[in-house]
Amino acid sequence: MKWPTSWPNFVLSLLFIGLNFHAWTHSESSGFVEGAGWTKERKLDAREQIRSLWYHGFDNYMKHAFPMDELRPLSCKGRGPDYSHVVDIATNDVDGNFSVTLVDVLDTFVVLNDTAGFERAVRNTIDFVQFDVDTKPQVFETTIRVLGGLLSGHLFANQTGQPFHLPWYRGELLDLAQDLGNRLLPAFMTPTGLPIARINLRHGLLRSETVDTCTAGAGSLILEFGLLSRLTGDARFEKAAYKAFFALWNRKSDIGLVGNTINTWTGSWLRPEISGVGAGIDSFFEYALKWYIMSGEVEFLDVWQEAYAAIMRYSRAPDGFWYRSVNIHTGDLAYNTFDSLSAFWPGLQVLAGDVENAIKSHLTYWNLWRMHSGLPEVWDMSFRQATSLQYPLRPEFVESTWYLYRATRDPFYLDVGGRILYDLITRSKVSCGLASIKDLRSKAHEDRMESFVLSETLKYLYLLFDEENPIHSDDSNYVFTTEGHILWLSPDQLRPMSAVRRQLRGAEHHHCPVYAPPLVAFDDDVLERGLTAGMRGRADMEYIRELVGGRAGEHDMRWWSEGGWCEIPKPHLFSFDFILSPGGQLVPEDPHPTVEKVTFVPDGYVLYNVTGIRAHIVSRLDGRGYDITRLGPFAVKTGQVVYVNDPELVLAPLDVHGALGRVNTRRIPEVALRFYLRHIDPLFHLQTGLDEEVPMELFATASTALFGADPNAPSVEGEPPIHFGDGEGVRLVVEPSNSLGCQPYTRTFTHEAVLVHRGECTFLEKLVLAREAGASGVVVISDEDLNINPSADAADLDGVEGLISDAVAVVLKRSVGEAVSAMLAVAEERGIGEVLIAVESEMQGFQPLADQQPEEPSRTAEAEADARGDSEAHTASDTTIRMLYINGHPLVNTRLVV
Repeated sequence: MKWPTSWPNFVLSLLFIGLNFHAWTHSESSGFVEGAGWTKERKLDAREQIRSLWYHGFDNYMKHAFPMDELRPLSCKGRGPDYSHVVDIATNDVDGNFSVTLVDVLDTFVVLNDTAGFERAVRNTIDFVQFDVDTKPQVFETTIRVLGGLLSGHLFANQTGQPFHLPWYRGELLDLAQDLGNRLLPAFMTPTGLPIARINLRHGLLRSETVDTCTAGAGSLILEFGLLSRLTGDARFEKAAYKAFFALWNRKSDIGLVGNTINTWTGSWLRPEISGVGAGIDSFFEYALKWYIMSGEVEFLDVWQEAYAAIMRYSRAPDGFWYRSVNIHTGDLAYNTFDSLSAFWPGLQVLAGDVENAIKSHLTYWNLWRMHSGLPEVWDMSFRQATSLQYPLRPEFVESTWYLYRATRDPFYLDVGGRILYDLITRSKVSCGLASIKDLRSKAHEDRMESFVLSETLKYLYLLFDEENPIHSDDSNYVFTTEGHILWLSPDQLRPMSAVRRQLRGAEHHHCPVYAPPLVAFDDDVLERGLTAGMRGRADMEYIRELVGGRAGEHDMRWWSEGGWCEIPKPHLFSFDFILSPGGQLVPEDPHPTVEKVTFVPDGYVLYNVTGIRAHIVSRLDGRGYDITRLGPFAVKTGQVVYVNDPELVLAPLDVHGALGRVNTRRIPEVALRFYLRHIDPLFHLQTGLDEEVPMELFATASTALFGADPNAPSVEGEPPIHFGDGEGVRLVVEPSNSLGCQPYTRTFTHEAVLVHRGECTFLEKLVLAREAGASGVVVISDEDLNINPSADAADLDGVEGLISDAVAVVLKRSVGEAVSAMLAVAEERGIGEVLIAVESEMQGFQPLADQQPEEPSRTAEAEADARGDSEAHTASDTTIRMLYINGHPLVNTRLVV
C-alpha cells in the first residue's frame, strides 16, 4: 500500500479525491462504481433493490414450485427428491419433500419487516408441511434448514409484545419441530453417540446406511436440538446433540485439531485425517461459540478457545491471510487449497472479538470475488487459480461482510456489498428467480435456486444496508445459526452455573476490544492522533491482491503514491509453548509432574515448582494479554487461575530488556492509574454539560520504568515517601514550552507529576529534570500503542540514583495519553479545576492465597469448597500476589505468590 510521505501532498490528494468523488472508477465488473460514497439515500436504495430481488425469488418459488422443496429458475418448475437416483445426495440430502424453501425463509420475513408475509408463510407451513415422508435426507441439512426454520418461526409467532406475534397461533410450528426431532433421534443410536449422516423419515435407519460422517454434520446440531429440548421439556434432543459434540471434541488430536471425517460406529478419524476451517468442519467451530453465547455454558467456550488457538497456530498461513488444510496430528500442510464455505470464518472471528484477523481473511475472499464476480468453490493458492468454478450463490462471504461492517462501520464493506448485489442481479437474476452459476468464466447457469439463497445470502445482504433494522439494536443472547436462523433462549430457559462450578471457574467478563482504524499520518509535536484511513488505507492491502494474482483497478491506483510503502505481513504468534525454569536455563520437560509440583485448588492450580513444566500460552481475544491454558497434562479452563508459588522465582531476578539497556529487577512492569478531574465548583460540570464532552474520570494501565521508585511498592518506614499518585493523588501538570521534558524547568513543583511526550532525550533524563524541579515523577506519552518499560545502564544511573529514588516514571500508550491530554486541556481552557493522578491497587478486591501449602486434593474437594464458601478458598495473609508478564504483556490468569 502506498501512502504519501509529506503532508502537502497528502492534503492535495484529499482535495483531489473530494473534487473527483463522482468520477471514481468502475470496478472490474464495469457496472458498479467503487468508492462512490454511501449516503443514507444510496443505502436505502440498495436495501430496496435487495428486497425486490428477494421477492423475485420467493414469489416465483410460490408460483412455480410450492409445495415442492426448491425452485428450478430456468425451467420455471419445482424440484423435490430425486427418487430415480437415490445416490444423488446433492439433491436428496436437502430435498426431503417437506417444502424446504418455505420453511427455511420463515424468519427472513422478520428481517424484511413483512408481518403479513410472515403470517401467510406460517399458515402455509402449518397447512402443507409434514414429515411422514419416504425420503432419506441428511440429518445435518434437515436440522439446520428445516428444524431451525420451524423453531425460529415459532419463537417470533409465539412471542408477545413484538410485531410478528400471531394471536391465533397455538404452537403448531413447535409441534412440527418436535415431530421432526423424534424422527431424527434414531440417527444417534450408535456406540459413540455420533449420528449417522442420513435417515429415512418414515422408516428410520436403513441397514445399508453408511456409517461415515463429517465433523460439521455430527457436531453442529446443539443450537437447534438444544433449543427444541428447552422449548418442549424433552431433554433427549439436547442430550443427543451434546453427546455427539463432545464425542467429536474428545477425539481431537494431541495438538487440539479435529478431523474432517469420522466413523460413527468406531469413532476413528478417516483418512486423510486433515483439519481446517472449510467444508466438513466449518460449523463445528461456529456452534461451539454460538451455543456458549446463547446458553452461557462455559464448556463450549472452552472448546471454542482451544480449537481457535489450534487453528491459528497450525491452519493459519504464515502471512496470516488465509487458512490451509493440515494434518491433525502434526499440523503439517496437507493441501494448499481452501473452499468457499470457509468464507464464514471472518464473520465468526468478528463474533469472537478478533477483528484484525477477520479483516485479513476477508480480504482474501474479496479479492477472489473481484476477479470472478463470484466466489469459486475451490481455490488453489499454489497455482493461484480456481479448481472448481461453480458459485451456487452461497452466503458465507456475504455473512462475513455484514459482521465486519457492524464491527468497523467502514464504508469499504458497503462497497463490497454493493459489488455483490450488482453481480447477483446481472449474473444470477433470470425470469423465474435466481439461478446458480455453473461456471464463473462462461457465466453458464444451473437450473437450481437453493433455499439458502433466500434464507441467508439475501438476508445478510439486506441487513448490511438496513441500518435501522431492529436486529442491530438487540442486545439479547440471540445468534444466527449456520443457516441464518435467528434463535435465542429466554431467561427462564437458561441454566445458571452451580455454586461449585462458579467457584471452580471464577468470573469472566468477555468484552471485545473496540476496532481502531489504521493510522496513516501523525505529527510527533502535536497532541492530535492524526489522520486515519479505512480498509483501503491499510499498508498490506496490496499484498493479498498480489498473493491471489489479482490486478489493481483504477480505483486502487487512487490510493497509490510513489513515496509510500507496501507492507509484508508479519503476524504475531497466537499461541506458543514454554518449558519453564526459574532462571531461564534449558531444562528437560517433565511430562508427568507430581502434586509436589502442580496441585489443583478450588479455583485453579498452584505451581510449586516450575522446572520442566510445559506451559501453553494463548492470546486473549479481548486484547488484554495472554492466558496459560495448559500446564503439562493439566488443562487450565476459562476463569481458572494459576498461582505460582516457587521459592526459586523469588531468588531469581527478572531479566528485562528495556528501551535503554538491560537491568535485573523484580518490579511489576505495569501500574494501574486513575486520572480524574477535581472541580473548583462541584456543580460546575452540571451547568456546562461537561460530562458529554470529555470523561471526568479515566482508569488506565501504564508501563513502569525499571529505575527510580516503584509506584506499586508500599511505603517503607525509614525510606523517603513516594508522593507520586499517593492517597487521593497528586496534580498532573503540563509545561507547553517544555512538552518533551528535555530542558530544565523554569518553575518549581511541589510533588506534582509532569506530563511529557516521548522524544529527543531519554526517559531517565526526563525524570531527572522533573525531579530536580520538585516533581514527584513524569508521565510520558508514547508515540505508539505498545508497552514500553524504560531501563538504564549502571553508568547512566551513576550519580542520579539518590535523586530519583523517590521519583516515578511511567509510560502511557499513545491513545491513552491523548485522552489524558484532552482532559487536561479542557480543565485548563475552562478554568474549572485540576486533573489528579492516583495509583490504584492492582489486586483490589482479591483475597490472596495462603502462604502454607494447601492440602492434597480429594475426590470431594468440589463439594467441600462449596460448603465452605469463597471466604475459605483463599485465606488472607501477608503474602504478596502479582501478575506475571511476557514481553510486557500480562498473563491475565496468573498470580505470582512471593
